[in-house]
Amino acid sequence: MMDAADGSRGLVVDDEPQITRVLRTVLVSQGYQVRTAAEGEEALSSFHEWNPELVITDLYMPHMDGIELCRRIRAVSTVPIIVLSVKGEERTKVEALDSGADDYVTKPFGIDELLARVRAALRRGAGTAADAS
Repeated sequence: MMDAADGSRGLVVDDEPQITRVLRTVLVSQGYQVRTAAEGEEALSSFHEWNPELVITDLYMPHMDGIELCRRIRAVSTVPIIVLSVKGEERTKVEALDSGADDYVTKPFGIDELLARVRAALRRGAGTAADAS
């Protein structure tokens, strides 16, 4: 059983500082290691350098949006990706999932639900890593 206190690495990508601050605080309090990025290019650099086990990203950011970030990460990794977005339209969700996201959470979101989705994504990610080795 993988629990949160195992120090899993999570990358949080959002151009709203208050969102990254809240997510970092909550995830760190649950035992995760967290890095944040304000946009996609910065996130990709951090992703390649740090090799997180989970990515949580917004869709609408300057320079590179979350859809493109999902595509770029998915091209090189099977890491679980959770999209957080104010856009709740089905079309947007479908585009994000088709671009490589594993889950989609609409803002505003409940912290407990998000943490449960993080745990579920990490469980699935651990299975993928075990299968690959």
